[in-house]
Amino acid sequence: ASGSHPVPDHDLPPRIRDHQQLQLRHRVARILSRLLSAAMAAASFLLSPRVTLPLRRGSRLLVSCSATSSSSSSDAAGGVGFQGRVGFQGRVGFLGLGIMGAPMASNLMKAGCDITVWNRTKSKCDPLLSLGAKFESSPARVASSCDVTFAMLADPESAFEVACGANGAAEGMAAGKGYVDVSTVDDATSKLIGKRITSTGASFLEAPVSGSKKPAEDGLLIFLTAGDESLYKRVAPLLDVMGKVNISNQKEALE
Repeated sequence: ASGSHPVPDHDLPPRIRDHQQLQLRHRVARILSRLLSAAMAAASFLLSPRVTLPLRRGSRLLVSCSATSSSSSSDAAGGVGFQGRVGFQGRVGFLGLGIMGAPMASNLMKAGCDITVWNRTKSKCDPLLSLGAKFESSPARVASSCDVTFAMLADPESAFEVACGANGAAEGMAAGKGYVDVSTVDDATSKLIGKRITSTGASFLEAPVSGSKKPAEDGLLIFLTAGDESLYKRVAPLLDVMGKVNISNQKEALE
């Protein structure tokens, strides 16, 4: 009967007690590390020149934190579109399935997203296609078939070409659609992409990520977003699946 009662810490063998204390320290260290990363990203964003851009009156800074991991979103799996717990319904496109894009798109799929993908090397799409993703032969066709399209490209040149080049996403854009560029690009390139996308009547949001492959796999990326406020609100549930902190400088448009 005595075995049913927990053993006091001071009665545990030193090796077990030390191991438990080490596990606790590691857990606290991981939590503090995540909080520090979020604080550093916030400070970096607040000091960024983006914050000083001439914005429409009423623009505001918003920090959104997701309290749950992407794996907990699986209760929405099996549905058409992405709806229910996260409050988004629609078809989602994803352009670029490299080191970062593949796990980001995978997390959206695990959460029940109706996703269409494209990548220059089609074989990189195969793991997602085996899970039920659709494939289109060009960025334009992805954008045309989806309500919101995300792009995660390796460099500014690729980001511009995929968005604005021949058969680029802009050719499939129209009023009511949204384009979210999560690639890390310079301000000049981002403005060119945004101008081309919005010329079609679609909305544009830049949302470069802070993080690497492991945070992308774990849904712990940090998004630093700026652009159309209504589009931000629309895709925030999707950002919460792929990341934990969304630091947003919301604005409707540059004056």
